[in-house]
Amino acid sequence: MSEEILDGISPTRMDLLEIRKKLILAEKGHKLLEEKRDALVEKFFSIIEKRNQMLKSLDNEFKEAFLSLIEAQMIIGEDKVERASYLVEYIGEISFENDNIMGVIIPSINSKSIKTDLKPFYGFFETCSKLDDAQNEFNKLTYKLIELAKLEAGIKSLAIEIEKTKRRVNVLENNIIPKLFATRKFIEMQLEEREREDFFRRKRIKAILESKKR
Repeated sequence: MSEEILDGISPTRMDLLEIRKKLILAEKGHKLLEEKRDALVEKFFSIIEKRNQMLKSLDNEFKEAFLSLIEAQMIIGEDKVERASYLVEYIGEISFENDNIMGVIIPSINSKSIKTDLKPFYGFFETCSKLDDAQNEFNKLTYKLIELAKLEAGIKSLAIEIEKTKRRVNVLENNIIPKLFATRKFIEMQLEEREREDFFRRKRIKAILESKKR
């Protein structure tokens, strides 16, 4: 099976120089994209590891928070707990912005204005300390859940960019660079063949001229 070459190529020295330049650029681009892909993959897995660690921590903290809530319901009753849940302080707002991780734009959440040290708005006579514990624990979880959402956004954006980079690497590696190599080889062979033909032509002409002088 013959190697595929680029379309619209003439076997000239000018085209050969152009192909050589394109080949150098393609190989440099391929190397840079491979480095970018590897760096993105490394960052991707580091964020996944951080996300997984946070999930384990959140799982335990959710269990503790719900345990405190259940104990509060057992002590003062579900109705009082529900009424107390409506008495909440304004915790702040989140805003959306973008982060840049290795050239990849990732949606991010600014949660600096979120309060985690809220004091209960309900009265203390009809409630209990376990309800206070539940409120404190769920308040802290709110901030951590926002941080988890930021990590998930980073994982998704990096996964998309890694896939795009892998496709570009594969196109260069399996299509463009092989075609450039084949085209360069084709032109070089054609030029060498012309040089041989010119050499033998000149040799014949020289022989003919010498024979006429005799």
